[in-house]
Amino acid sequence: MGIKEIFNLARVPSILMLGVVYVIYVLIGGVVFWKLEGELGEKDISALLMNKKKLLTTYPCLNQQGLETVAQVVQDASKVGLSLKGNYTTDGFWKFTSSAVFAATVVTTIGYGNMSPSSTAGQIFCVFFALFGIPLNMVVLNRVGKYMLAIERNISVFLEEKTGRRRCMRFFVHLVSYLCGSVLFFVVPMIVFQQHEGWTHAQAIYYCFITLSTIGFGDFVADNNPDKKYPDWYSVLMAMWIFFGLAWLALVINHSIDILERLNAHFKERRQKQGDNSGSPEGSNPDTQMEEEDEIKKPPLPQ
Repeated sequence: MGIKEIFNLARVPSILMLGVVYVIYVLIGGVVFWKLEGELGEKDISALLMNKKKLLTTYPCLNQQGLETVAQVVQDASKVGLSLKGNYTTDGFWKFTSSAVFAATVVTTIGYGNMSPSSTAGQIFCVFFALFGIPLNMVVLNRVGKYMLAIERNISVFLEEKTGRRRCMRFFVHLVSYLCGSVLFFVVPMIVFQQHEGWTHAQAIYYCFITLSTIGFGDFVADNNPDKKYPDWYSVLMAMWIFFGLAWLALVINHSIDILERLNAHFKERRQKQGDNSGSPEGSNPDTQMEEEDEIKKPPLPQ
């Protein structure tokens, strides 16, 4: 028995291989973040302890208990969106526009963490609102993304019939779609956030990606600074940007799935040819059977 036959007999199921790759990928990411941010985090803690010592030295009337009380007041004020600078107060987070944006972050699973319901009724409502809103949001975004993908395919077919160059036109349409979406949902918001939030371009791009990918760390949140007065249209624009940006991201995901399915079909065809040449039927592979069943059950894209 040759080496090739041994590898064929010891073939690992694709789902197990994907699981191993996933775990390795996550562990590598953890190591990289640990090396990049670990030492910086230790320096931040040391600087914070030094500032605390200086504060207690500068204000001898402020003991540890007083410092903890001040910190609690600052934390509570930050949670409800109140500013402690000057002698004025803002409207807080729970305005109608901010509440609408919060509802959008709930159903989109972004969850910045900068604001959350504190009343029992609000927490219970949030549970049921998310329970029905998250599936609804996924269905709507997936449907919008599929319609956008169908429109792109129709444009590609139209240009292919006019020019007779199939692959070039399909690549050109996808490329234009990616570029327009990147400008509309990353470059333009970057400029808006840089002007209204005072962020750098890198921070604004970082915020755009963290938001549209629904990661939502909460370290940067637009329309969240209690020391600034935001116009009402700003929150409305943010909500629209989040929705259509997620729809565009769904289109990108559909593109990626389309590319992966084409690659999978190509490699499966090659495996079938190799199986025919070697005399071993490919249909006996359970992974191949599952892939064929998935293709049969997959609904057609809307036209």
